[in-house]
Amino acid sequence: MPKHSTIYVDGFNLYYGALRRGPYKWLNLERFFTLLRQDDEIRKIWYFTALIDGPNRANQETYLRALRTTPLVGIQHGRYKQKIVRCNVTNCRYRGVREFRAPEEKGTDVKIALQMLDDAYQGSCDRMVLVSGDEDLLPAVELIKQRFPHLSMTVYVPARDPRRAAATRLRKASDKHKTLPLALLSAAQFPPTITTPSGETIQKPTSW
Repeated sequence: MPKHSTIYVDGFNLYYGALRRGPYKWLNLERFFTLLRQDDEIRKIWYFTALIDGPNRANQETYLRALRTTPLVGIQHGRYKQKIVRCNVTNCRYRGVREFRAPEEKGTDVKIALQMLDDAYQGSCDRMVLVSGDEDLLPAVELIKQRFPHLSMTVYVPARDPRRAAATRLRKASDKHKTLPLALLSAAQFPPTITTPSGETIQKPTSW
């Protein structure tokens, strides 16, 4: 019998680890994980992200609208917070204030951890599939394996660069771990134009 699975996608980790420098940003997550997890009965795909500031926000909002057309995908939002960053380049010759503001994504890892723990306590799946290389999620994975040893935990680390693919402790805490297979990305793209049941048209961003 197929095992019931829930998938938890760290959106920024996926984007910066696997999608940013490639041609496959218009990714249909439902199609991708159906191809990847063919022995599973996928109950839910949770996608965690935060709305960015700047010129690329329109592309992100368009992508989120596309994801909402897929029945299995649910979207949870974190937030951005401005933080003060100090330039630590030792040979920098600038003599002015060497501090600047930079956006920092907040809350996504907490929301992933809480959703995973809630699903474990609710008994909503047999398998958990985590798509992230963020080791801030290690305590949640370890606690779930401690409290619910019957739950299967698989970690996919999204990474084009081998340095991002390490996530050694997160991999070790899971039952199974792999680097996310990028070869499937091309087979799981949305069509360039999506028409919703209500007649709305969603166009793939031209820069993608």
